[in-house]
Amino acid sequence: MRYWLVKSEPESFSWSDLVKAGVTQWTGVRNFQARNNLRAMALGDLVLFYHSVSEKQIVGIAVVSRAAFQDPTSDDPNWLCVEIKPNQALNQPVTLETIKSDKALNTMPLVKHSRLSVTPLEKAHFDQVLKLSKTQSKRAAPAA
Repeated sequence: MRYWLVKSEPESFSWSDLVKAGVTQWTGVRNFQARNNLRAMALGDLVLFYHSVSEKQIVGIAVVSRAAFQDPTSDDPNWLCVEIKPNQALNQPVTLETIKSDKALNTMPLVKHSRLSVTPLEKAHFDQVLKLSKTQSKRAAPAA
């Protein structure tokens, strides 16, 4: 299992939107490095959901429910998306300020490569976010 972080402006698509939808295709990624990260995502991988811009905080855990496939918002087969579904909300959001000030997290790609919308995470980073959020992961299996 691998761990990831995806970013979304809550005004465009929020954690509560994902919960309401039940599942979504993570489309519209047009950065080569982020696209390669999408390509590497596997069924069942866990994904931290980050509200960017206005909130700047990690708010939930999603799970990859369908591995990379052609992004339906592009005619170019090189652009990919994945499908994710909500797994659980964090008990307490973890802010960017907290991440930057935490020695265990300040090397996360979210800090080092802040413009990327899809980034890999080390398990230690994932676990530290859960600890700070006072959340125990429900490591749920994806729906078939």
